[in-house]
Amino acid sequence: MTDSNLKRTPVIFDTDPGVDDIIALLFALASPELDVLAIIVSYGNTDVDSAYSNVLKTYQVIQRHLDLYPEDAVRYPNFFNVIKTIVCRGSEGPLQGALHSASYFHGRDGLGGINRRHPEFDVTGNPEQLQYVDESGIDVALRLLREHEARSITHIALGPLTNLARMMQKDSALVSAKMGRVICMGGALDVPGNTSPVAEFNFFADPFAARDILSSKTPYDFPFPLERFLLLPLDITTPHQLPFSLYQENVDSGFESSNASAKPVTQFTSSFLTHTRHVMNQYESDAMELHDIVAVWCAIFFPPFSDDSYMDTNNVPGWKAIKRHFDIECTGDLTRGMVVVERRKDKTAYAPGANRAKVQAQLEKTNFSDLESVALPAQVEVQSAAQMDKDTGNKYHGIWCVTETPGPEALLEILLERVWGVHKQAV
Repeated sequence: MTDSNLKRTPVIFDTDPGVDDIIALLFALASPELDVLAIIVSYGNTDVDSAYSNVLKTYQVIQRHLDLYPEDAVRYPNFFNVIKTIVCRGSEGPLQGALHSASYFHGRDGLGGINRRHPEFDVTGNPEQLQYVDESGIDVALRLLREHEARSITHIALGPLTNLARMMQKDSALVSAKMGRVICMGGALDVPGNTSPVAEFNFFADPFAARDILSSKTPYDFPFPLERFLLLPLDITTPHQLPFSLYQENVDSGFESSNASAKPVTQFTSSFLTHTRHVMNQYESDAMELHDIVAVWCAIFFPPFSDDSYMDTNNVPGWKAIKRHFDIECTGDLTRGMVVVERRKDKTAYAPGANRAKVQAQLEKTNFSDLESVALPAQVEVQSAAQMDKDTGNKYHGIWCVTETPGPEALLEILLERVWGVHKQAV
């Protein structure tokens, strides 16, 4: 079903299937650049059993769609893998602390109560396009790393980083040597959080996992090489949105009215986007934020690379990434999951809306003219970044964070075409 000359990136799809995760999965299944080896479902937007069921629903709906419209088979190349995609269960809770869920947004089942409102999407049996195993998702991922060429697999982390952290706990040497790249949606650096005033949900759900992987004080014998870790925080994902009016204009003219004439994939997405629109309207927005979809889009453009001496992100037209220095707060009553940016070192850390030129002009009048900041510093002695590293014995490498994409309009065009088979029209 795909161009035999196209080099596909093998991916492990690590997800907690709620609304945007399912659209991200549809996007991945419709992307010939990717080869979805496994789908590991875990806690987060909903519980593991509901998350697992949502994956089965998605495959069932695609099969129902293709039974009626076989000409659309070309749109879902990953649905017809010669080696069937593995679906398996991952972590049921974080490394430490209480279990937190985003059911307030996604509904208890992750898809806005779809079973109750649309019983026609109840799963009956196991879709034959998937491979079912008794292994845990952690063991499946480690096995795939052993079986595949070194540095060939990308791990797309759309939920809490618990599964990846448990893989590192079990065999950090294997993961660090053989994982090609990790692309992670998570964190909020210079913008407010979406779960608390300061924290994004995935980092809030398991800050210990995020800190273990990304901190300079990593506990693993073989820390994961951060040159291969690419983070997409809320700063870059939130501006990418699917306006519901655009969805109605381009995809489903009967959106919110149980359009029986729509194709099965459209009926499916409209069934849970109706709930999402209601929730977003309460936040005075009429669009769905495409957080996880941006991460899958990124994976298409950035396959694994073999040389750790450089990061090639800035050589891809339309994309840009910079290194950011931060740690993750794990136990704060008000700041759990907060990305604490090291602003003494991080010359990119400007408050949203800050006038860089004016700030620097004021700094040049002080004894801190070699610093870049969001505000005038207090007149206290500040250690240099090099001195701090020397004193603590840490070598702080920083995390690659995406700061530019080809833009929301470009994402909408490819998303509409691949998932729903339509071309974007003006609203």
